[in-house]
Amino acid sequence: GGQCFSTNKKSSLVGFRDALFQGLAPDGGLYLPENIPILWDKLKYKDLSYPELAFEILHPYVDGEIPKLSLADICQNAFSFIVHVNKIKKDHYILELFHGPTLAFKDFAARFMARSMEYFLDNNSKELTVLVATSGDTGSAVASGFHNVDGIRVVILYPKGRVTPIQERQLTSLGDNITALEIDGSFDDCQLIVKMAFQDKDLNESIHLSSANSINIARLLPQSVYYFWAHKQISRNEPIIVSVPSGNFGNLTGGLLAKKMGLPIEKFIASTNKNDVVPEYLDSGKFQPRPSVRTLSNAMDVGDPSNLSRIQKLHNYDMKNIRNNIMGIAYTDDETIDSISKIFSENQIILDPHTAVGYAGLLDYKKEFNSMNPGVVLSTAHPAKFIESVEPAIGEKISIPKRLQHFIGREMQKIEMSNRMSDVKEFLLTA
Repeated sequence: GGQCFSTNKKSSLVGFRDALFQGLAPDGGLYLPENIPILWDKLKYKDLSYPELAFEILHPYVDGEIPKLSLADICQNAFSFIVHVNKIKKDHYILELFHGPTLAFKDFAARFMARSMEYFLDNNSKELTVLVATSGDTGSAVASGFHNVDGIRVVILYPKGRVTPIQERQLTSLGDNITALEIDGSFDDCQLIVKMAFQDKDLNESIHLSSANSINIARLLPQSVYYFWAHKQISRNEPIIVSVPSGNFGNLTGGLLAKKMGLPIEKFIASTNKNDVVPEYLDSGKFQPRPSVRTLSNAMDVGDPSNLSRIQKLHNYDMKNIRNNIMGIAYTDDETIDSISKIFSENQIILDPHTAVGYAGLLDYKKEFNSMNPGVVLSTAHPAKFIESVEPAIGEKISIPKRLQHFIGREMQKIEMSNRMSDVKEFLLTA
C-alpha cells in the first residue's frame, strides 16, 4: 500500500489508515503519498464509469489496507451521483461537481472519507470525534457524509455570520451525531482551533480525535479523480488547462497529484477572490499570510491556506517549477458579479460566485496566452446555494433543487462559542 510522509519530515512514515485517522502528522506537517504511480497511460484508453475510474486511481494508495472488493464498494457508494461536463463554447468547459447530496464538490471527498473511516472502525473501538472547520461547504458535506455513521461524532466549527443562510441550515439541522459550533471569529480562527486541538496532549489522551479538513490526505486523493474524468470527457491526448476556484487549495493540490500520475495538464489557474495570498506569493516568491476578508465567494475566504506546504513540497520548494505549473489570478466581488451576468447573458448558464471566479480566470488565461488547448473550470457549488448574490446578478429567479429545499424549513441547532481554544476544548471534553 501507499506510505505517507509528513511535509515537515520529522514524523515517521505511516500507512493510509493512520494518515486518515491522524489528519495532521505528529510533527504538525501534512501527509503526502511517498510514491505516486503513473496511471494515465493505463487509464486513458479504458472506458470506465466514475466509480470504476475512482477505484483504479485510489487502489494503489490503499492497497494492502482496504481489500479490492471493499474499495470497489466504497467507490460505488461514495460516488453515486452524476459528474457532468458542460460545454460552454469551443474549448471552454465546466466540470459540474455539485450533483452530490449537499450540492458542493466537497461531497466527493467527504463521502469517500466517511466510508473509509467506517470501513476501518470496528464497532467496539471507542468513539471517534471528527473535528472540522468550515468556511461554508466542507461542513455540510462532512455532516451529510458522516450522518448516522456508527461510532463517529462530528463537531463542526463555522465562523459566525460568514456562511450563507442555506449553508448554515445545512450545517446545523441534521442533528443526531452532528454538532455545530458557531464560532465568534473567522474561518482562520476555526482552522487554527482545529490544528491546536490536534496538538493538545491531554485532549488527545482523553478523546479519539480525527479531522475531515483538507489537511486530511483522504480528502485530497478522491479529488484527483475528477481531473482524470474531465480529461477523458473533453480531450484525447492533448493537455488541458484547469481553472480552480481556490481558497484552502485542497482542490488544486488534488490536481497536482493527478498531474504527477501522468495526466497531461498544461496549466493550473489558481483563481481566487480578494484573499489572494497565493497569487501574491506566485508573483513575489514570498508567502505572507494575512487575516481573511469577507467576499461573495465565501468558501474561498482563507488567509492562510494550509495546503500551500503540500504544493511547495510537491515541487521541491522550487519557485520556478511552481510557476511553471500554476498561475494565480485574483478577482473582486464586482468582477465576480460581472462574470456571473456575462456568462448568463451569453450562454444562459448560471454560475455560483466561486465558479464565476474560476471562469473569469480561464478567460483571462486564454486571452493572455492564446492557448489552443481545451480549458475546464471546476464548478464547485450549485448557484442556488448563493441565491442572495446570484439572483440580482442575472436578474432572474433561480429554481432551488429539492435536496436544498429540504433544508430550508428545518430547525437550526447550534452552540455559540468564543474563538478561544480553551472553550472548545472544554466543550469537547464534557459534551
